[in-house]
Amino acid sequence: MAETKREIERKYEAPVADEGFGLPDLSHVAGVSAVIDKGVVDLDAVYYDTADQRLAAAAITLRRRTGGADAGWHLKLPVSLAEGVRDEIRAPLSDDVPRDLTGLVRSRVREADLVPVMRLRSSRDVRDLTGADGALLAEVSVDGVRAERLTGGAGAAAWTEIEVELADGGDPAFLGKVEKKLRKAGASRSASPSKLARALTETGIGPRPPRPADDPETSADHVLVYLRAQRDAIVDLDPAVRRDLPDSVHQMRVATRRLRSALRSYRRILDRDVTDPIGDELKWLAGELGVDRDQEVLTERLTAALDELPRELPTGPVRARLQAWSQARHRGSRRHLIDALDGKRYLALLAALDALVDAPPLRAEQPENALAKAVLRDYKRLAGRVEGALDTDPGPARDLALHNARKAAKRSRYAAEVATPALGHRAKDVGKHAKALQSMLGEHQDSVMAREALLDLAAQAHAAGESSFTYGLLYGREEALAERAEAELPPLWAKAVS
Repeated sequence: MAETKREIERKYEAPVADEGFGLPDLSHVAGVSAVIDKGVVDLDAVYYDTADQRLAAAAITLRRRTGGADAGWHLKLPVSLAEGVRDEIRAPLSDDVPRDLTGLVRSRVREADLVPVMRLRSSRDVRDLTGADGALLAEVSVDGVRAERLTGGAGAAAWTEIEVELADGGDPAFLGKVEKKLRKAGASRSASPSKLARALTETGIGPRPPRPADDPETSADHVLVYLRAQRDAIVDLDPAVRRDLPDSVHQMRVATRRLRSALRSYRRILDRDVTDPIGDELKWLAGELGVDRDQEVLTERLTAALDELPRELPTGPVRARLQAWSQARHRGSRRHLIDALDGKRYLALLAALDALVDAPPLRAEQPENALAKAVLRDYKRLAGRVEGALDTDPGPARDLALHNARKAAKRSRYAAEVATPALGHRAKDVGKHAKALQSMLGEHQDSVMAREALLDLAAQAHAAGESSFTYGLLYGREEALAERAEAELPPLWAKAVS
């Protein structure tokens, strides 16, 4: 089984790369009571990547390392490169890359093979910095590194590097105190985020050149910048979704919806024969993500509502039933989602998105003021949905009409997001009003879904011989919240069109 460790470290270059580096006296660093010599350990790591370095381009490293106390497979995912923060996912030593790790890089690797690209052998001289209570503050090491290229031709390099890794739960400010001592001794911050990145550069492979900064001029340029950002978000969020990190499913779902919405709003810029099938696949992916996300939202909502009830009102094992109901649904939805992300359909969608932003299917004739026209068109569509909902009698039909108005609000908001860099406050104001409507209508829809869930829970409780009184209380609460949202809609809409 893989385990995760949050790693916060800083890397430094020795003042003379081809000579040994002597650490300064770190016992005088504020907070340090002792510097403990842990001796020298020899490490041997083989780094894996695709032939075209897709992982390295994303600042991701995957290695198989022997020697030291943590021998095994290590996958490092960037959290904040500027602050030296990465998540290290570890798996036991084996001959092949563990499946737990290949899944986490699948959105980058796709169907390409992971092959050995670099071997790094390090002689690591380690010091532990401890505080007055003997607890570890940080580990400081001086690494004599030898790099050997394993693919793409011959190449070798050697250098000395200093690493300072913060102890688990430590204060990142402590690293700054250590850095002052190292800088006085002549060390400087490493220009490379990892040993692998430096090895690639010094053995002649070099990192992929960065994509040129976006400088949109035409309407089509602005649309493509937006589409590319959402494509990148899906790819970036994939490992977090697989790890079940908080809010990751929601954020990935939002990215798919933004993409699909932009394709529909700006269909007069992009060829629909190409984009409509992509939109259908984005709808599929959003649906797969929604199974897990909707369950998460429901559980949080019902739990919060239960917490707000006076202590004497809940009767029966309501909290235990809610927890069991949620966990059962979450397990099933998680399995379903991971199966979808592991499937060929998802890979085909990622490939289609790559093609969309790399070779955009622009229509031969581009309309004038395309951004403004699209924003106005979607806002008029929203107006029709809202007014139609207001004219519908309360009940299931109005619930559906309000849900459709909410979807129109999202589309109007996302269309405005695309156009804001070009149109400024005019599009920004539209997006602001659409977002407010979306939030209010979202509250109403969440109440509709919560009531359906409460009916299901009440039926289960009744069948088990338990009291369903509490579920009725919560149902009534949700009805009141929905009525309040409906009452807020007319004045909110009046403000939006004023």
